Order: sequence, then structure tokens, then C-alpha cells
Amino acid sequence: MIDLSVKPTLTGELVVLRPFHDDDLPALAEILADPEVARLTGSPAGETFEPSRLRAWYGTRNSQDDRLDLAVVDRAGGVCVGEVVLNEWDRTNASCNFRTLIGPGGRDRGLGTEAVRLIVGYGFEQLGLHRIGLEVFAFNPRARRAYEKVGFVAEGTLRQVLRDGDDWVDATVMSILAPEWNRHRGHPEA
Repeated sequence: MIDLSVKPTLTGELVVLRPFHDDDLPALAEILADPEVARLTGSPAGETFEPSRLRAWYGTRNSQDDRLDLAVVDRAGGVCVGEVVLNEWDRTNASCNFRTLIGPGGRDRGLGTEAVRLIVGYGFEQLGLHRIGLEVFAFNPRARRAYEKVGFVAEGTLRQVLRDGDDWVDATVMSILAPEWNRHRGHPEA
């Protein structure tokens, strides 16, 4: 049942998740240049993304058959504000890793939570996944809260997995399972 070659368009009240377009590249370049995005995703500080590198990466996302990468578009302005990704597909165990990034223009308005809910719902209801897992750094409580709102559960801590200046940062491993999703459809607190 799992077919990651299909790149759907998923529409919520606040966001649309859709395949990437060439028109998204300027917004993505700006998002990836944001120091907070770099820090929260564990990317090397000061890493630059030349237009040719972005074009090469995002220009191939729609043709991948072992992962699902979608642009997060703010419905209010029609602009790409980030991405959601189901990757590290384990066919045998019907599981995927999840990751996301939301740029400055999409923060603190519920766009990230809705984007997570839409892609996770698609993963369980359309792809037939059993488990979706992720890791979130300890210095990113905003993301952790968005994941918890959708029903992700903390499983454990990876100790000191990321150097942050002179400090080390832990990551929390979280997951959501199909039976949990089937009970609450991404609204465990309702």
C-alpha cells in the first residue's frame, strides 16, 4: 500500500502541503539562511546554500520514490514557509522518520502544527504506515509541543548528540503509532 512516488497536495485551514515548484527556491534559500532554522535543525553554522545546490536538491524531491518531501505553503500569502518530510522508509516495518522545518514567516501561528497533522494523517491513512518517528533537540520546545499536540509520544533521550557552541544538547526520540492516530486523528487532547 505504501507508495512514496505519489506526491499529493494536502490542504488544511492554514497551510497547503504540495510538491515543490521552482518558484519556491527563493523562499527556501531565505529559510535555510535563517540562523534559527540552522540551529534548530542541527545544521552547521554559517552553511550556505548556493542556488545551484538548492535547485539540484529541491528539483529532485518530486521524483523520489523512497521518501515524501512536500513544501509547506501559508494559505494566507501563498508563500512557501517550510517543508515536511517522511524519509528513512522501512518497508518491512511500515515505518518512516519525520522531519520538518518552518522559516521565520511561518512561526507561532499554528502552521507547523497543522502541517505535521496533515502529513502524519496522510502517512497513516493513505500510505498505511504503522509508525512515524522523529528526534527533537532539547532547545526546541516549540517543535516538541507541536509534535505532542499531534500525538507524538516521547520514547527516550539521546544524550549529548549535538554540539551547540561550547555545550552539548540532548535529543528526545518521539513517535506516533497507527492505533494511536486511529483513536484521536491528531487531536489527543480533544
